Amino acid sequence: MDLTAILAPVADEMHRVDEAIRGSLSSDVALVSQLSHYIINSGGKRLRPVVVLMAARAGGYQGGHHIDMAAVIEFIHTATLLHDDVVDGSEMRRGLNTANAIWGNEASVLVGDFLYSRAFQMMVGVGSLEIMSIMADATNTIAAGEVMQLMHVHDPDTSEASYLEVIQRKTATLFQAGARVGAALSGMPEELKDAVGRYGLHLGNAFQLVDDLLDYSGSVEAIGKNIGDDLAEGKATLPLIRALGQGDRDQRELIRSAIEHGGLDNLHEVVSAVESTGAIEYTSRLARSEADGAIEAIRELPDSAFRESLIRLADFCVERSY
Repeated sequence: MDLTAILAPVADEMHRVDEAIRGSLSSDVALVSQLSHYIINSGGKRLRPVVVLMAARAGGYQGGHHIDMAAVIEFIHTATLLHDDVVDGSEMRRGLNTANAIWGNEASVLVGDFLYSRAFQMMVGVGSLEIMSIMADATNTIAAGEVMQLMHVHDPDTSEASYLEVIQRKTATLFQAGARVGAALSGMPEELKDAVGRYGLHLGNAFQLVDDLLDYSGSVEAIGKNIGDDLAEGKATLPLIRALGQGDRDQRELIRSAIEHGGLDNLHEVVSAVESTGAIEYTSRLARSEADGAIEAIRELPDSAFRESLIRLADFCVERSY
């Protein structure tokens, strides 16, 4: 599926978002500017800001604040990446060295804080208490999700329900916030704002499920990070949780040990267990169900190129290989 074609209705506006991002990264502290530009310019699909633009335009918005809010969403996402990579000890993201691998953990954490604070400065400029409330609630939920995930690291008894709660808080919440912000800017009726918010939540869940799936079925070249990173960090994502529930005794012992101790010593055997137990297909089906929920949520939106692209974006999130 061609992502460029899906994003075509907001392609020009995405260029304006990129300009807003670059213009807002300036700082009189050289390392802040250097590290911020590195991580912002290191690629990525920019799906979260796209959702802001699409949602606003699907509601008929004709102003310019959606550009600033799309940049805000990207700043908050980037700040979480900087912090995540420090917590996880990651060395590769989007096919490049992580910022913490280059500049160290201290600089990465502090520049992440800078991006968070710059995002809230930009929100004040939009001048909407409703949007400030959406984003304040979202960032708090995301932070709590990060802590929940940390609590489950190296825990092979993590349940599917606990995993799903973590990804909803940690990943889907920002998609939901972006969608809801776009809807709020356009002045949609409350029931449509809720529907667009549900779209974002389902989309974010689908996106994260596929991300976790690709950790066992993708390639370094395609996904831009090391295969088995989640396993190395002792994270019990859904493919492992499902394989634990469906595998034979040897497979269960193998996976439990891998989660408890981390590392990649038995990566090949774990991947084989994930594949043979149907955990790949199970996770893929759940992602498809979430994407279908996203599409169903916006059925009542007025017909437009923007609504159509939101629908196609949901399909992309589950069909992608990167």
